[in-house]
Amino acid sequence: MMSKKTEVGIVMGSDSDWPLLKEATATLDSFGVGYEVRVISAHRTPEMASAYAREAAGRGLKVIITAAGGAAHLGGVLAAHTTLPVIGVPVKGGALNGMDALLAIVQMPAGIPVATVTLGNAGPVNAAILAVQMLAIGQPELTRKLEKYKKTLGEKVASGNSKVQADLKKK
Repeated sequence: MMSKKTEVGIVMGSDSDWPLLKEATATLDSFGVGYEVRVISAHRTPEMASAYAREAAGRGLKVIITAAGGAAHLGGVLAAHTTLPVIGVPVKGGALNGMDALLAIVQMPAGIPVATVTLGNAGPVNAAILAVQMLAIGQPELTRKLEKYKKTLGEKVASGNSKVQADLKKK
């Protein structure tokens, strides 16, 4: 738990997902957004998953980020028990290298949406950015931070283009 107001819940199905999810916490830290992190399994601790989702809004959470591999039911289980937006991060691994997790998250039935981000290292970062964008709707300071962040992305692309163009001129 951080000293900032906790607005984002990060829930992973296994502690083996923690190295990947650390990127989400680093991204949220860079925007000054408070979060909590839990390991809760949709299959091994279903009552805990249900309780977490039902109680999340009452604790001040506004968005939940979930990460799971394999059947990846965690996001859907939490979404079924809350009105908060849920973002699913599919985790690579297993026989299908994460495709099973991706498909499980994107194939939610009508009425139980789970926003889905990419497989791999970009997934947790994108989940955190999406959470910040959701929070920014009512927080102008976060909107300004997002605008600055987007500007730095553009600057990185322009810098990369300059390097490539300089390399081409050397030929």
